[in-house]
Amino acid sequence: MSINFEALDLRAFIAVVELGGFHRAAEALNMSQPALSRRIQRLEAAVGAALLERTTRRVALTMVGRKMLPLVRRMLDEFDTSIFAMRDLGSRRAGQIALACIPTAAFYFLPSVIARFCEQYPNIRFRILDLSANDGLEAVARGEVEFGINLLGGSDAELTFEPLMEDPFVLACRHDHALAGRSAIAWADLAGHPLVTVSRASGNRAILDAALVKVGVRLDWSFEVTHLSTSLGLVEAGLGISVLPRLATPGQDHPTIVTRAIRDPEISRTIGVVRRRSVRLAPAAERFLAMLLGTWRGPAPEPG
Repeated sequence: MSINFEALDLRAFIAVVELGGFHRAAEALNMSQPALSRRIQRLEAAVGAALLERTTRRVALTMVGRKMLPLVRRMLDEFDTSIFAMRDLGSRRAGQIALACIPTAAFYFLPSVIARFCEQYPNIRFRILDLSANDGLEAVARGEVEFGINLLGGSDAELTFEPLMEDPFVLACRHDHALAGRSAIAWADLAGHPLVTVSRASGNRAILDAALVKVGVRLDWSFEVTHLSTSLGLVEAGLGISVLPRLATPGQDHPTIVTRAIRDPEISRTIGVVRRRSVRLAPAAERFLAMLLGTWRGPAPEPG
């Protein structure tokens, strides 16, 4: 069964209730009373029950009408809000950008690009899902977001991956650690020191393990954590050292932790933009993506 009524039918119902009668409501809506009555009748037919009780002196809500009134008001509010939002979007004054981003990128470099973008387009809203690499890919593939900032391209043929920056893995240790005084560190130098690493479920761990296998290096860890921030907490407490992407490390002015490059070989992760091939981005998302790509193509910026 189809429900057949128009937004003006809902406005007619609200006008009759708020103005207390058909005569005033018809004048307010600039229509005849018979036309107003037909709109109320059509709405009542769609609902399947009377909404108003008509007498010679007044108009009152029925029980169904009392239940319908807040619903109709909410429907009209949402409808009007959507119409105005679409008008603003059409004139490029407003809109929303939804994206999925790995947490390190969301924290360290995304805010600066958003700040620059909002200076030019102050009415654009952002919905940012800070997700793991795998969850971020799924969000893009399902259409929950318009694009993603990720370190994996995935195997889905419908997704494209456009490189954005290289983010090298570095050593993080306390400033008083034995390795902190070295200017050049090799992977073999990490042996014998308690190591903090992220779990195998992490995309960072997968990239690091795959690269080290190729050169015959195996890291023996003492602590395994889920989040990179947890590994930094253990390093700061003096429990071990950690290997993590440079973007995830604290700034150069950190009072306790220092970072050092690891050579032979230098291993990095590629951060890029993931999007669906068959979907055209909204104008606001296209403009933001162009600014993002123009800002960060190349090596990852130093944190801090």
